[in-house]
Amino acid sequence: MRILIAAASALALFASSAQAEEGQVNTIKDALAKLYSCWRPPPPSRANPIDITVIVSFNRAGEILGRPRITYESPGATDNDRLQYRIAVMETLQRCTPMPFTESMAGAVAGHPFSIRFHNVRPTPKPTEKQAWLLPRIL
Repeated sequence: MRILIAAASALALFASSAQAEEGQVNTIKDALAKLYSCWRPPPPSRANPIDITVIVSFNRAGEILGRPRITYESPGATDNDRLQYRIAVMETLQRCTPMPFTESMAGAVAGHPFSIRFHNVRPTPKPTEKQAWLLPRIL
């Protein structure tokens, strides 16, 4: 019985040490969530909403490896919109790096490119619907 309890304790200790600590990035989903949590698009007074995609790689320490590269911007965006959103993307990367990768995640993603899409379409106001069938009508 004591051997069984000791084995269960060792297994529980191993399982808890294998899990990521709070705030550490252990999956690609965690990495994207961390990056999106740092995203601050420019205010509408400075730029129209656009979509922008950046490719970035990280080293094992979670720092940016090389230069991030913008690969997509919404068609029809003005030069000012592009500039403001490029600045916002670079500020996002500065806020989020170094990424707190777990040891296993650091080994898996080091040097591999991430394609990150920042989708920033502000909701359009819902048009008011005229409901002619509800208006009283005198015949």
